[in-house]
Amino acid sequence: MKNNEYDLIVIGAGSGGLGVALGMQQMGMDVLLIDRNSENIGGECLNTGCVPSKALIHLGKQLHHAKLSKALGLEISGEVDIEKIKKYIQGKQAAIKDHENVAYLRKKGLDIELGEASFYSKDSMKIDGKIFKGRNIVIATGSSPRTISIPGAENFPVFTNESIFNIDFIPKHFVFIGAGPVSIELGQAFSRLGSKVRIIDLGERILKKEDPKISAILKDRLEKEGIQFFFNAEVSKIEGKRAILKKNSGEEESIPVDAIFIGLGRTFNFDSLALEKAGIKTEKEKIVLNEKLQTTNKRIFVSGDAADNLKFSHAAEMHNMLLINNFISPIKKKLDFKHFPWVTFTDPEVATFGLNENQLKKQNTKYIRLETNLKEDDRAITDDYEYGNLIVFIEKKRFNFGSAKILGGSMIAPNAGEITQELMLANTAGIKLNAFMNKIYPYPTAANIHKSLFRKKLVEQVKPWMKTIIKKWYRFKT
Repeated sequence: MKNNEYDLIVIGAGSGGLGVALGMQQMGMDVLLIDRNSENIGGECLNTGCVPSKALIHLGKQLHHAKLSKALGLEISGEVDIEKIKKYIQGKQAAIKDHENVAYLRKKGLDIELGEASFYSKDSMKIDGKIFKGRNIVIATGSSPRTISIPGAENFPVFTNESIFNIDFIPKHFVFIGAGPVSIELGQAFSRLGSKVRIIDLGERILKKEDPKISAILKDRLEKEGIQFFFNAEVSKIEGKRAILKKNSGEEESIPVDAIFIGLGRTFNFDSLALEKAGIKTEKEKIVLNEKLQTTNKRIFVSGDAADNLKFSHAAEMHNMLLINNFISPIKKKLDFKHFPWVTFTDPEVATFGLNENQLKKQNTKYIRLETNLKEDDRAITDDYEYGNLIVFIEKKRFNFGSAKILGGSMIAPNAGEITQELMLANTAGIKLNAFMNKIYPYPTAANIHKSLFRKKLVEQVKPWMKTIIKKWYRFKT
């Protein structure tokens, strides 16, 4: 680019950076994309997050289902080969890297600089002695796993998501610290690969952001697979091959351990960027942002994990859609999380979207909580997931129940992330319940549970006096 001046400079080539860089380039802008090295292209999601974890989960599910086939008379023999597991994962990463690499992106029209970048001024970056100026700049540098120091674990196998996919053995006794989505997903996967998994958390339950009933169902399923949970506890030290747990009550317990996984959230480090040279303020090591993802320097914005609101790859997509709109449209938008969805990819999956019950109460929103188990759902019966559960929050309507909109909800079931997609669409687009009642679902599809739930509530809404009138009208007209 002439004089190294760009319409947009993007720092970081992960989910946050790639989306906004490619989007603006496709709009005809001159864009420079910066990352430390070519191996970082694709960011955490491709290299140490979503892609390898879902590949591992897929293999764990295959092994689990193979073992279940014993009930049909088949026999399973042999041991899991960790090198073959890693080869499979790396193969799936390589397939995606075909369109997330330096050569491909340059062919798409992006200028790319590799190296350590830092701010040179309020509208420019410095990389290896070269200065690049941008009309706007987006910081999309991601986040890192938060770690803790455990006495006695200095020479012990301790993993985070950044190192777990390089593991070269299957631990006999695998301790997971933290009961959030990452630990729960990977814990189940390694349990299915053959590890005895124990999950430790200072809190009182798994997946604390989910509805307690949903979390309880998943915990029960995981326990039936052999995973053990220790709540209100932490790993205080390692002694030999034993992890010493200190409980909130003050009591201690010793459990066997061959490896540890730390899943305690994410942290940030912006030191190398020299934010102060760009007039970007931080508080408690986080960048100060407004509702448009704009820093205290009006030319500079943040996308993805670095924004520290919702740390999902699809949150970065939401950020990028907002940024691109605000860069090119006179109608500016602000962040709005009231329709945001996510999925925890355990087996069964947990899918959540929109506002939860606590949020609805805090907003003084009048709502109805609809809930059903899947014990009488035909597809759940045939596919053996009668334990499943669906919760949906809808507007409270005194009359005309069918005109109510969906405010949020959660589901636990195999493929819940796919089954709930039309609920997510209805929540985002404001589609009313009548649309579900008018839809004919092919039998027996899993999503028919939505209509069944709403129909049940609709029947409950018909009062005795209404039934009397309907009955009289029916007999009169016939």
